[in-house]
Amino acid sequence: MSYRTFRSLALLLALAAPVLETTALLAQDPEVPHGNDVHGVVRDESGDPLSAVAVRLPRLGRSELSHADGRFHLERVPAGDHVILFERIGYRTHAMTVSIEPGGTVQLDVVLAASAFEVEGFVVTGTPTARAGDRVVRPIDVLSAQELTRRLESTVASTLESQPGMAAVTMGPATARPVIRGLGGDRVLVLEDGERVGDVSAVSSDHATAVDPSSAQRIEVVRGPSALLYGSQALGGVVNVVREEVPRTVHHGLHATVSLQGQSVNDGLVGSATLLSGWGDHVALRLEGGLREAGDLTTPEGALENTGATTRNLAGGVSWVGEGGHIGGAYRFYGNDYGIPGGFVGAHPTGVDIEMTRHVVKGDAQLREVGPFDLLEGSASHTRYNHKEIEPGGILGTEYGLFTTAGEVKAHHGDLGALTGGTVGVRAQFERFGFGGGLSTTDAGRWTLSAYAHEEMDLDDWTAEAGVRWDHVRADALDEDPDASIGNVRDRAFHAFSGSLGVLRRLGGGFTAGFSVARAFRAPDISELYSEGPHLASYSFEVGNPDLGTEVGTGVDLFLRLDRGAIRGELAAFRNSVAGYLYPRETGEISPRTQLPIYQYTGADALLVGFESGLEIALGDRVAVDGTLSWVRGTLVDDDEPLPFMPPLNGRVGLRYDTPVWFAGAEARLAAQQDRLGEFETATDGYAILGLSAGLRTTLGGRLHTLTLRLDNATDETYRNHLSRTKEIMPEAGRGVSLVYRLVF
Repeated sequence: MSYRTFRSLALLLALAAPVLETTALLAQDPEVPHGNDVHGVVRDESGDPLSAVAVRLPRLGRSELSHADGRFHLERVPAGDHVILFERIGYRTHAMTVSIEPGGTVQLDVVLAASAFEVEGFVVTGTPTARAGDRVVRPIDVLSAQELTRRLESTVASTLESQPGMAAVTMGPATARPVIRGLGGDRVLVLEDGERVGDVSAVSSDHATAVDPSSAQRIEVVRGPSALLYGSQALGGVVNVVREEVPRTVHHGLHATVSLQGQSVNDGLVGSATLLSGWGDHVALRLEGGLREAGDLTTPEGALENTGATTRNLAGGVSWVGEGGHIGGAYRFYGNDYGIPGGFVGAHPTGVDIEMTRHVVKGDAQLREVGPFDLLEGSASHTRYNHKEIEPGGILGTEYGLFTTAGEVKAHHGDLGALTGGTVGVRAQFERFGFGGGLSTTDAGRWTLSAYAHEEMDLDDWTAEAGVRWDHVRADALDEDPDASIGNVRDRAFHAFSGSLGVLRRLGGGFTAGFSVARAFRAPDISELYSEGPHLASYSFEVGNPDLGTEVGTGVDLFLRLDRGAIRGELAAFRNSVAGYLYPRETGEISPRTQLPIYQYTGADALLVGFESGLEIALGDRVAVDGTLSWVRGTLVDDDEPLPFMPPLNGRVGLRYDTPVWFAGAEARLAAQQDRLGEFETATDGYAILGLSAGLRTTLGGRLHTLTLRLDNATDETYRNHLSRTKEIMPEAGRGVSLVYRLVF
């Protein structure tokens, strides 16, 4: 990060913080009682007040931080019963239910117990209403607070890589994209606050996901094809980066989260800050800025050249918040300039540089108590995305442009007969794709119209969920050509119903068993249909197939959860059958025009089976051990051949000591050899990578300061990620030190 850039960020935050704090203090009138309020104080077991405790109303999407004296204020909370969560690093999450009378005020005195465990709390992804983590009818993972800080990397995928069932496909450190249960690309839906990102990262492994995790409050992962609230094409699962960009809480004074991170393995430096405040009684404000700069990745065999990156983030949001709901909007700019290394067949020796920008304008609104519904939500967004691949000499090789406009309305209900909650909704989306440079792909549009319903039912020790979704997708080719070299380029239309059913049974003794089955549908994307031309960053000549049909996946999950206080775990087994699985198959031919290997999209039936597990054991209040193990086997059914790019058997085991003041831990990441290969793949050896971490937490002036020191690949082991295209050139990162500082108040 250049001195000038870093100075600009520091100046921006220095100017913004006092302005927001001053206006907030002037606008608030603490002497005026509002009614429908929840006030209180949070203390530790010794009776001392705790600051920077996150106080959340998960079902309303609202939150507050406790102040230096431990006090918090949640105002204009709708009358009724509400679950409130209290979360702070180093303490066990506390949940309680409060009843609020119309015009009344509730006063709470909350005590948090120190614990090395981090409880998942309530999950908002993939459920009609926010649910406790142990009552979600599908396998889930949540990274928040200290866990997120401990694993923070430059991309969402690399941050999640150590979670059960997760892997990352890469072509350099800037391009990592999540893989869930062996499925990636468009089959894994990456969201920001429940909204689609609107980039082209699913098209190719050299395309970075346009999301930076450094300012995330938490990241939620739903594994399996059941998240029909977001889209039927998510055969692998959903990753939701939660930031609350459109603020829903009017804060007293200024709250902030500031993060700084340095990494030795790439000379990287990251800075991000999020500021929250209020104006008067009803206006919520949010401001965010972030910068990331990194050089070439260092490996045990030398530098992986042309893998540096510079990323910029700037976002702002404002809302009007009342007891009956809120309405607000937000803007985000994301820019990422990064390199793709050279050395592959047909590639430039020095690689290719990529410049990408993303502008997003979004708005959302909530109204409570509308007819038979408890909550009515509406949202709209417009995204402008541009992606350029620059060859040596500044020559434009490939260009992608994408404009996305989307709107959605959904309604939530509570108790309705035998049903305890549910959601119905409709969504419309239009995408306009443009292609330039050496690509001959026709410009195209894609229309999507969806309607869905998802219902829940709780019966004593049973919980059941059922969902159904209908999608209509139309791809419009701007230049139809029945005699094109790739086939009859024409408009295509696809539509289908998807559905899911899941049940959860609490067995007693801390055990819970679950079963779910889902049918999902994915239409081919524009590149799979119409692609025609060289893609120099991924060193391939990509050929679409305008005759492709849809993918239809049927997924079955069985899982067993255990929560006995000192022992928590989950074991899940799955079977995903995908009819018409679409993938670019290497033909073995070389394009005479570009000398690049030709990949053509084709469809074949595929079967993926596997399991994933996680276990955490507390050895007292301070010490915990944990581990994961994941395995997936993918097969092309007709030929009985391995599905390419499947992660090997992998897992991790860790030991940590955690107190409210300081913490330390050690972790080993393990992977077996992968020699079950698709066409033109190469085998990778197994490995064991050791990591160490330690940190300090302290409260000064009512502000929580956290410092985390991490040593990655402590033995400087040479190893290769099977899902990395760069494994033919260089191994993964060598020994590196990461230092993260986070300030919360």
